[in-house]
Amino acid sequence: MILITAPPFPTPCSHLLLLRHLHLPPPPPLRHESTIHRSKISRFRRSVSAVSSSSLLPQPPRPDKASELRALWKRFWKVAAPYWFSEDKDQARLRLAAVFALTLATTGISVGFNFLGRDFYNALSNKDQEQFTKQLLYYLCGFAGGIPFFVLRDYAKETLSLRWRSWMTKHYLQRYLKDQTFYKIQSQSMIDNPDQRIVDDLSSFTSTALSFSLTLFSATIDLISFSNILFTIYPPLFLLLLVYSLGGTAISVFLGKGLVNLNFMQEKKEADFRYNLVRVRENAESIAFYGGEQNEMQLLLGRFRSAFDNLTELLIASRNLEFFTDGYRYLIQILPAALVAPMFFSGKIEFGVINQSVSAFNHILGDFSLVVYQFQAISAFSAVIDRLGEFDDLLDNNITSHTMDEIELTYQSAERSSLLVDSNGSSLQSRPQNQKLLEIEELTLQTPTNGTTLVHNLTADIYDKDHLLIMGPSGSGKTSLLRAMAGLWRSGKGRITFYLNPQTLENSVKTSPGDVLFLPQRPYMVLGTLRQQLLYPAWTTTTMDGGSERDDGMDELKKPTTDDLIRTLKNVRLGHIVDRFGGLDSFHEWSSVLSLGEQQRLAFARLLLCQPKLALLDESTSALDEANEAHLYQQIQSAGITYISIGHRQTLTKFHNKILRISTADPKSIERNWRITEDVNAREDSLLNQ
Repeated sequence: MILITAPPFPTPCSHLLLLRHLHLPPPPPLRHESTIHRSKISRFRRSVSAVSSSSLLPQPPRPDKASELRALWKRFWKVAAPYWFSEDKDQARLRLAAVFALTLATTGISVGFNFLGRDFYNALSNKDQEQFTKQLLYYLCGFAGGIPFFVLRDYAKETLSLRWRSWMTKHYLQRYLKDQTFYKIQSQSMIDNPDQRIVDDLSSFTSTALSFSLTLFSATIDLISFSNILFTIYPPLFLLLLVYSLGGTAISVFLGKGLVNLNFMQEKKEADFRYNLVRVRENAESIAFYGGEQNEMQLLLGRFRSAFDNLTELLIASRNLEFFTDGYRYLIQILPAALVAPMFFSGKIEFGVINQSVSAFNHILGDFSLVVYQFQAISAFSAVIDRLGEFDDLLDNNITSHTMDEIELTYQSAERSSLLVDSNGSSLQSRPQNQKLLEIEELTLQTPTNGTTLVHNLTADIYDKDHLLIMGPSGSGKTSLLRAMAGLWRSGKGRITFYLNPQTLENSVKTSPGDVLFLPQRPYMVLGTLRQQLLYPAWTTTTMDGGSERDDGMDELKKPTTDDLIRTLKNVRLGHIVDRFGGLDSFHEWSSVLSLGEQQRLAFARLLLCQPKLALLDESTSALDEANEAHLYQQIQSAGITYISIGHRQTLTKFHNKILRISTADPKSIERNWRITEDVNAREDSLLNQ
């Protein structure tokens, strides 16, 4: 999170902002500033989230500072601009105008208090009790009328920041979850901790961008308003202030030039440490079985030590900068009064003018010295811009494999499949009642990272009720073939065609749970109730904006009732968990309270509820005994679901009428490393079960 250091005299509280304009000369709170900085550093430790990390290295420093600033500005504009031209632009611009109007009003109130302070101290110096009482009354009225403007300004700014963050979060999530981008980022380690960028960096960006914008706007108005006051009182004082502030800015930039990269790396290293802790929590049982506590301790301490060392460098750099900024702040306190005092002693000005000049001087100094007073906040904000800009660039670019060729994945209407010739050479008249569901043509599959070939020139057709079993040694590419069918891997060449419902194609949805459903070896347990586990992914019970449920081609499937859910759980032999966990609407950490075998049976319950035309099963019964495995396959056969399975057990062959055997590919050969056989007995058994 970004914490903006306060200018020399303003405070974040509205009533204290008004009290400041009494122009009593309080000394700068050095201890308070140090505490704020320590709080800022500690908040960096907590501003992380738990997503996988990568080996992202710090970018080397670029020598051209002008180019670096231009690149930073382009990234800032690219991240910030979309909201102000979005569907919410009218409300956004109206609210921003209101914030600036309130800021302008508070600046006017500050100028008014500057003149009130002059008259107040003049009355005090002249021992004019009547005038003093009158000015005191003006002050009290000013407090009563001015406080609402300061409070409303801060409230309007925070609500606008929240609205901006809400829109940006949805904008980034839509792109992050589109076309399996989240999977590609994770599997290819393209960027570190994307969830931290969505949660913490977006929050910091919106709030800090607005705060800096208002600060610059307020500083500009202050500069115009108070420069005229100060120049009228004593022109040389204005020139001295200009030289002093410009010199301080240059020195601050020189002393703090390393803070941007240190802040950037601190967020990454803290996130990496947090990610390791989350891995321990998620894999607690496996680590306990292995007795790997000491290894995990060494890994955790290593990552913490890396974050600690970087934080130490950050504190040293901040300390060196604070030596200058605190001295800069204290040195200037007596200078305005010292220069104007001779004019008071000679009778040219009244005592209140001294106070007015000190107030105007401090206002203008704060405006000119934004870089000096807020350099640490600016450097931290720059790190946030870099992280979000990097993430935004990645989401905007097409994430593809590094190979020249790419597997073509197409989706056509199921009506066309009846007009096509079977590429396996089978006569279409031999299966007039069956519809083609999947066609694979000359598929050569490669790994996305290094281009290793796994499968050579695979050609196959899957019709309705063609239950295919894929077998082969570990590492031969069985699961990778399913990844290619799901569109997760595109490295290689060839074509995969799915024949789907026309409604799915009309809705511009590649696949829906009503067409194809994938069951991994370790099922995904959503954060929600038991009911939500069963309805995932075909139906949703709530939506983000509270609107209607999603439309992804499942309209033709009626949403299951409570009785349907309980009946399906009984069909997969999980009926007992309803009472065990207190009903369908109970909430638990399901990946922890259910065994892997129970999770796999729950996944089959989802399959039976969705009733897809084609199911892809990646060792989906590996944690089950043979009796439960046979029972589940009989259930999906009875439901009329065509399935493609990956497995090692020979007992699976009796539930499939085709077997695809894949051997480990020879990198020096282009010969095909697969063969398809038909199990006539299994086909007859399958037909009998229909």
